[in-house]
Amino acid sequence: MDERIREHARVLVEWSARVERGDDVVVSVGADAHDLAVAVCERLGERGANVATTYASGELTRAYLRAHDGEFEASDHQLALYESADVVLSLGGGRNTSATADVPGATRQAYARAQTPVREARMDTRWVSTVHPTRSLAQQAGMALEEYQEFAYGAILRDWASLADEMGRMKDLLDGGSEVRLVKEATDLTMSIEGRTAVNSAASVAYDSHNLPSGEVFTAPYATEGEVFFDVPMTLHGKRVRDVRLTFEGGEVVDYSAETNQEVLEEILTTDEGARRLGELGIGMNRAIDRFTDNILFDEKMGDTVHLALGRAYDSNVPGGEEGNQSAVHVDMITDVSEGSRLEIDGEVVQRDGRFRWEEGFER
Repeated sequence: MDERIREHARVLVEWSARVERGDDVVVSVGADAHDLAVAVCERLGERGANVATTYASGELTRAYLRAHDGEFEASDHQLALYESADVVLSLGGGRNTSATADVPGATRQAYARAQTPVREARMDTRWVSTVHPTRSLAQQAGMALEEYQEFAYGAILRDWASLADEMGRMKDLLDGGSEVRLVKEATDLTMSIEGRTAVNSAASVAYDSHNLPSGEVFTAPYATEGEVFFDVPMTLHGKRVRDVRLTFEGGEVVDYSAETNQEVLEEILTTDEGARRLGELGIGMNRAIDRFTDNILFDEKMGDTVHLALGRAYDSNVPGGEEGNQSAVHVDMITDVSEGSRLEIDGEVVQRDGRFRWEEGFER
């Protein structure tokens, strides 16, 4: 086995999920993530955890959803599994990144709404999502498999403690701020962050971070006003969506368009009331991610990007006793801020043309 796979498993189990002896762990295994699953289960065994494995396949999901009559109920057996788990590890790595592209939108929406209790129970665990670099992901990124493996492990096998220290600067700025403004071509957007707590997403549950790789700082904005243009193509619901434009008034999307597959965007926005509001503002800071790969797990962490998510806000961003935006969806979209852009907090520029104010090359 490639030693990088074993190191990936070690980082996931020890740094990211902080698995301890006696923890009840659910491992969700993608169709082509077998090798990573072997290494993860070996590591879990060494730590004395209790393991249950499940199989995650886009093809199985497609078969189930297309055959169903669309009248979904909450899955009590899944709910019981996650309610009893301490840790959930999701090992992505499917065979076809567009496997569910022909599932009807109404069916997808109904299923997402019915699964809300299961999703909430899973998010109450020390959950972490990662991916095994597979041929399908390499193909989606337009890279040879070996090239993609080098890229993926470069982003995953980081000195996360050092990166956490750097990202702490941005967390402090957001925690101390009241309003964020993003300005670039076809974009002038303001968002309130008053009273919110930013997450230093350093790939560990100890930082309220649940992705590996990670490398972003995110918060939960509200009272959004203005326009934003997402110029980074992305695959949503198995379809390629390009050049998305959103207009916000009173915190909600009032107008929208997409150059390709606009119906996917419409499906997302009409899922429920909360789908028209933002649940996340994320600032990418992982410089090891140096190209777009059409995989949100990597692309949203790239150092020259800002992403916004429609739908559910994370509880970690919201003060106790308050409720952030609620929705059955959480869909990230990315805008490239490497040129002709600025990010302001309370009128002070903290990032210009992709460079942060503490980095060399920042122009004041």
